[in-house]
Amino acid sequence: MKIQITADLLDGMVLAILERDDYYGYALTQRMQSAITISESTMYPVLRRLKKEGYLTTYDQPYQGRNRRYYQITAAGKKHLQRIRKLWHDYKESLDGIFYVKRKGDGKDD
Repeated sequence: MKIQITADLLDGMVLAILERDDYYGYALTQRMQSAITISESTMYPVLRRLKKEGYLTTYDQPYQGRNRRYYQITAAGKKHLQRIRKLWHDYKESLDGIFYVKRKGDGKDD
């Protein structure tokens, strides 16, 4: 069983990676795959949407006779990332309260 990744979480992961450094699409997909299962066919629509919403910008860089399109986080993207991080923190705290609740009588809460 795999836990489903929401669009907000996916956006947050992309923005968090790009906050540290600019990436071209394939390298960004590889970086994401180190944490979750995601294909390029899923990543590129996410990148296009984030760019359309003003959270990313792009620039081209020549590489071995071709251009690579690099993605870069914008100021609006950084603000959006902070909102997602806050939502994630609150959500994680809430879930931790369920998953890691101590049982009565285990001696730790007595």
